[in-house]
Amino acid sequence: MSAIPQKAAGAGGELKDPPKRGRWVPYALLAPGMVWLVVFFLIPMLVQGGTSLQTGGLEKGYEFTWHWGTYWDAFQDYYPQFLRSFGYAAAATILCLVIGYPLAYAIAFKAGKWRGMWLVLVIAPFFTSFLVRTLAWKTILADNGIVVDVLNTLHFTDVTATLGLTEGDRVLATPLAVICGLTYNFLPFMVLPLYASLERIDPRLHEAAGDLYANPRTTFTKVTFPLSLPGVVSGTLLTFIPASGDYVNAAWLGSPDTGMAGNVIQTQFLRVLDYPTAAALSFILMLLIVLMVSAYIRKAGTEDLV
Repeated sequence: MSAIPQKAAGAGGELKDPPKRGRWVPYALLAPGMVWLVVFFLIPMLVQGGTSLQTGGLEKGYEFTWHWGTYWDAFQDYYPQFLRSFGYAAAATILCLVIGYPLAYAIAFKAGKWRGMWLVLVIAPFFTSFLVRTLAWKTILADNGIVVDVLNTLHFTDVTATLGLTEGDRVLATPLAVICGLTYNFLPFMVLPLYASLERIDPRLHEAAGDLYANPRTTFTKVTFPLSLPGVVSGTLLTFIPASGDYVNAAWLGSPDTGMAGNVIQTQFLRVLDYPTAAALSFILMLLIVLMVSAYIRKAGTEDLV
């Protein structure tokens, strides 16, 4: 079927411009989303930016003074929490990739008629509250629970204690517990992009690789994995970004020694009531994430994100 011409011929053979009444439709469709972003994203960001440059207190009030020193002071005081946040987020992202890629591969190529059921099971955790899912891990990793008993029997906790991830025979209130919570809560964000990317691969490419005497390992490394890189990139981003700013897992599964940047921001906003510092910490976290994500996408060499 031929493409619709941009101009139609008139009775005398002259070309006429297409009607203009439909040109506003794309802008009308974009308008609600743009309004939403401006009202609930751009304006609050500007407000928080102004707050971060204020000085004063609750008793005497805050005054806008262009005080950029708040950023440096906040970073100096809380840079360990930033490092801890990115370390936990990176560990959880790697675990999600290691667990999620085989699962997504199996759903895309091996599940057959059960594909829909497996996809529902992947998103099943979303059917309950984020807090409920996190609190469930307190029971799973309890000191007298079967999971910890098995790990102690296998001397797994000895290895993790050497790495500084656990303390003695305990798993709860340790970095390992926080990483486990992050991995569980954000695993679907890894699996779904991977599945979408793998499902788009033409099966005939695998058949062609076999015709060229490629073994399954070579087919995977030379065909499947390179073609699934957009899913890997988007899945790692969708996992790492929210995990870096998370505070629920560290608050419920960790201890004061495992606090992340999100916990500091929450404390500054709701308990200390130091709004300039809290706002500055939020912008520092956002800036660091943007820098790391930009470098990662450039290093990955693909912008074809699912």
